[in-house]
Amino acid sequence: MTDAFRPSKALNDVRYEIRGRLAARAQEMERRGYEIVQLNIGNPGPFGFRTPETMRLAMIENLRSAEGYCHQKGIFPAREAVVMQQQDRGIKDVTAEHVFMGNGVSELIDLTLRALLDPGDEVLIPSPDYPLWTAAVTLNEGKPVHYQCRPENGFQPDLADIESRITERTRAIVIINPNNPTGAVYSRELLQGIVELAEAHKLVIFSDEIYDQMVYDEAEFIPMATLVNDTLCATFSGLSKVYRACGYRVGWVVFSGDLTHAQSYLEGMDLLASLRLCSNVPGQWAVQTALGGFQSIHELTDPGGRLYEARQAVLDAVAASKYLHMTAPAGSMYAFIGADTKLLPDFDDNQFAMDLLEKHHVLVAPGTSFNTDYNNFFRITTLPDPAVLADVFQRIDSLLNEYAEAQK
Repeated sequence: MTDAFRPSKALNDVRYEIRGRLAARAQEMERRGYEIVQLNIGNPGPFGFRTPETMRLAMIENLRSAEGYCHQKGIFPAREAVVMQQQDRGIKDVTAEHVFMGNGVSELIDLTLRALLDPGDEVLIPSPDYPLWTAAVTLNEGKPVHYQCRPENGFQPDLADIESRITERTRAIVIINPNNPTGAVYSRELLQGIVELAEAHKLVIFSDEIYDQMVYDEAEFIPMATLVNDTLCATFSGLSKVYRACGYRVGWVVFSGDLTHAQSYLEGMDLLASLRLCSNVPGQWAVQTALGGFQSIHELTDPGGRLYEARQAVLDAVAASKYLHMTAPAGSMYAFIGADTKLLPDFDDNQFAMDLLEKHHVLVAPGTSFNTDYNNFFRITTLPDPAVLADVFQRIDSLLNEYAEAQK
């Protein structure tokens, strides 16, 4: 019998496996009493991370002012705080009128693409990517075109590969730095090369910088907007990761660069923002305190800090495994880990993830969830305590030993 209430055909090419079939199975197992170590998503709260108290107090103290709709772009103190951060980073000529607050970066990705794309327009997106970017381009009738950030190149973009994929239909390029899922952090020289390509072809630069202060060791985060002059740059960030406030659903996008030729586009953004009235108001009152206050993220990412030590636990476990390899993440809260296909020639990331869940009660995200053309990687979050991660890798190696024995 035909389903009378079929979904839109627009969903046919949309994937978001981070919260897909595997996550649904994990939830079912939890209802049956199993304890699942959920490493599929970067959600700090369940791992004991707290939003800074000053942010909570700022929100509580302004609840009376948060009961009505605010301006479609967001409350002025939040937008002005974002402007001050941008100016401190050397990004000039930005005002509060160039800032849009959203219900997380996720909503703003959709709005910025919807305001830009006509059917068939192309957007360059990294592979591996954060899959919302690919999905949002598809849902807005665009065509995602993936440029390669290969494992053998440390997951760094290749400028020649990017240039080879630019066509007359290309409208924009997406940069995710620090990167999710790989943890790669891009050098000034590489970013400058991407900017030169974008400016030469008049591409909008969408710079996803939600992990901007989450870097390790000698890695340096370079704000993309500091390098852009002759095209439009949209910088995305928010409270969810650096400030451990995922549930507040507060993100922002800042437009800079060539604003003179972007007025009609920004008017389109204003229209779309108006149609959804406004974003979550209570959480916006935490923005000024967050950006202007003590940056506690550095205590977590410096040596001895919890995120730093958890990352080190992953590095140690992968180094000790004869089956696994990885490029050390220089930023973010993830590790993108590969299985050695010489030792495990039949390795399949989706089957591995399901077996790991069913047999060892650990939930990870298969690498192909991030739009790769290879299937021997998986992503985990590095949020758990080091001891939990050490135990997880014992379970992983146990499963990989089973695979190796079965292939003899």
